[in-house]
Amino acid sequence: FLFGDAITAAAEGNPDTSFAIVDSVVEAPNVASLVFAEEQGSFLVGAAAALKSQTGTVGFIGGVENDLIQKFEAGFAAGALAVNPDIEVLVNYITQPPDFGGFNDPARAKEIAAAQYEAGADVIYSAAGGSGLGAFEAAAEAGEPGEVWAIGVDSDQYNLVAPELQPYIL
Repeated sequence: FLFGDAITAAAEGNPDTSFAIVDSVVEAPNVASLVFAEEQGSFLVGAAAALKSQTGTVGFIGGVENDLIQKFEAGFAAGALAVNPDIEVLVNYITQPPDFGGFNDPARAKEIAAAQYEAGADVIYSAAGGSGLGAFEAAAEAGEPGEVWAIGVDSDQYNLVAPELQPYIL
């Protein structure tokens, strides 16, 4: 989605070439806008988090507080609340637009996750791109496997992290 302006310009300058953009909409006849129902997948993540939580508190870390990531947050919270109407959902964002560095700041995500674990969360979902690694690291420092969990975004994170972090991934 960060390439919206560039794709728009490229599509205008190259009308015989087909383009695609993910997580954004570009209104041009030669651009395929690939958008998803992020809130639906995140609803299932929230439900899983609430089912696994022993403390009744779960956390959400968003990379950047924009419309796209707010949909992840809304789905996660709705799923958690559907399972446990009394659950507490802690929410933090790493950066605000126009600063998109929140998608690649695992150190800051680790700080936020550590604070959420300290506040009672035992399952944290990070919709924060590469920053999510910090949440996995914080989980490993916060407790034993099976006591605290972290959930990544967009793909199965299990094989993307060091073996010592794998037991913390839900």
